[in-house]
Amino acid sequence: MQIQTIERYLILYDRFADIRLAGSPMEVTMEELSDALFCSKRNTRLILQRLEEEGLIDWLPGRGRGHRSRMVFHKDKKECLLALACNRAESGDYKTAFELLGTYGDGTDAKEKFLAWLDGHFGYRQEERGDGSDPCDTLVYPIVQQVVSIDPADVNYSFDSHLLRQLFDRLLQFDERSGKIVAGLAYHWTSSSDAMEWTFFLRKGVLFHDGRELSANDVVYSFERLLGDTKNRWLMRGVSEITALSRLVVRIRLHKPNRILDRFMCTAAASIIPAELAGQQEETFWHRPVGTGPFRLVSSTSHRIRLEAFSGYYQSRPHLDRVDLVVVPEDFRSDAADAPDVIHTNKAGWPSNNGASGEDWQSIEQLCGGCTMLSWNFNRKGAHQSEAFRQAVRMILNPIDLIEELGGDRVFPAFGFRREASQRHIAQPFSTENVRAALRHAGCDGSPMRIAVHEKYETDARWIADRLQQWGIRAEVIISGTCLDRVVEADCTMFGIVLAEDEVCEIEAYEHGSCVMQSYMDADRLGWISERIDDALAAESEELRRGVLQQIEGRLRDEASVLFLTHRKHNTYLHPSVRGVSKLNSLGWVDFKDVWLEQLRLQ
Repeated sequence: MQIQTIERYLILYDRFADIRLAGSPMEVTMEELSDALFCSKRNTRLILQRLEEEGLIDWLPGRGRGHRSRMVFHKDKKECLLALACNRAESGDYKTAFELLGTYGDGTDAKEKFLAWLDGHFGYRQEERGDGSDPCDTLVYPIVQQVVSIDPADVNYSFDSHLLRQLFDRLLQFDERSGKIVAGLAYHWTSSSDAMEWTFFLRKGVLFHDGRELSANDVVYSFERLLGDTKNRWLMRGVSEITALSRLVVRIRLHKPNRILDRFMCTAAASIIPAELAGQQEETFWHRPVGTGPFRLVSSTSHRIRLEAFSGYYQSRPHLDRVDLVVVPEDFRSDAADAPDVIHTNKAGWPSNNGASGEDWQSIEQLCGGCTMLSWNFNRKGAHQSEAFRQAVRMILNPIDLIEELGGDRVFPAFGFRREASQRHIAQPFSTENVRAALRHAGCDGSPMRIAVHEKYETDARWIADRLQQWGIRAEVIISGTCLDRVVEADCTMFGIVLAEDEVCEIEAYEHGSCVMQSYMDADRLGWISERIDDALAAESEELRRGVLQQIEGRLRDEASVLFLTHRKHNTYLHPSVRGVSKLNSLGWVDFKDVWLEQLRLQ
């Protein structure tokens, strides 16, 4: 049966069927049917003939003037809708499947049935190939966010960075287990005693996905591109010259010292892309980018991203042959009872899994690096320009209460970016008198404040607005998504940062072109922060560098320019047959390259 036939049946069923009279003839005119199907009477008759041939309806045309035609619907709406949605999902068209359920699913439990079917569809599968070769090992993995950018020049969000690391490589890597920098595309590197000249020696024989060999020209191009008008220009701060000394040697010179430039080279934004984008235009290249990473991007739409293993990967080929990342629409997430049947991940926006609690399942619980916070927009007028008002709000928004009332993945109060410092901090007791005194001193006029948040923080933002309302402070919550313009127009925003690369990510939080602090801090604060970062990068020991960065954090906290809220955790449940995963990476994701399934390998 053609998909188009079923959809037309659903259109007519939605418009004319009466579930109270199932199987009974319904009176209808040809004009009404044509209007519902948006076609001519002639085409409507052809459609009705097709529906009859498929056994979906009986069509009883009225004979003579005054006799209305009648139609009998034979198939249950939910059954047809579910079959159509599953068919679309099986073919990879998840977007249409979700849209069909949203359009025709009212009054049925088709959405819940479809999500139950997806529970078995997600996970690890073997698919036969048409050429008779070994089956294709595929991981179908649900995600709850759209990709914003996988361009290293602009990348900002943690999932985008994770995806970037599947497609591209960096000169160096940070080994989380040992806490040391290790070789990547560069097998060796040196720096001058004043940290103003760095040299990187590239591996031989590293291939891009298109078969071309990596050279120093690719590295020079990638970094000179960052020096342009990009969001990640901060990564090249202090760089004055990037030179290919030979086909496999690159030198970077700076006009001010950076003793952790090697750490900078580990970040997702430092990913190496082919020189001149392999001869393609920007738009064409990023539609299907070419990197040196363990996976190559085969296709990307608003509903599915498909990755396939790169057999020429310079380290070791991934165990998986394919990864399908399926974007689950927001209005479906709250109805999902479970995440995938092989890997369950509890992330913001995806409900915790209830089916993976058996003793056979592996459970990984891991604290996130970084925290959530509320930042004030000093480039807008308002009560928040008063430090007394900001201090009052800080006392009102007690993170301990937030955690107790909302629970979930919120673990403990944040005193700063790092959970280690927060765990050592002893919270001060709440004082209503101190709050009243601060509000009196602030003298706010009662104007409402606007809080912009990404939808994944909406619950926290509503809690914040309710808590402020109890003290007579009106607050409007604006769902901004990834639109920076909406954030800039607000008085404050709640957001989270992930410290995937430790202190480098802390610097990124201040200097990324799309980060909140770049948009919210006034020129004086930004200038002062930039000077302190210069001091930190010139520091000759980690202890000294840490102390300088703590000065920035301390000033922002003491002035209540930033209100630190909570540290969170990731919960991931693994089917007993999953191997290659002992922990989540620093971005809170499973490294796809290392995953394999024991059960399928034994078949």
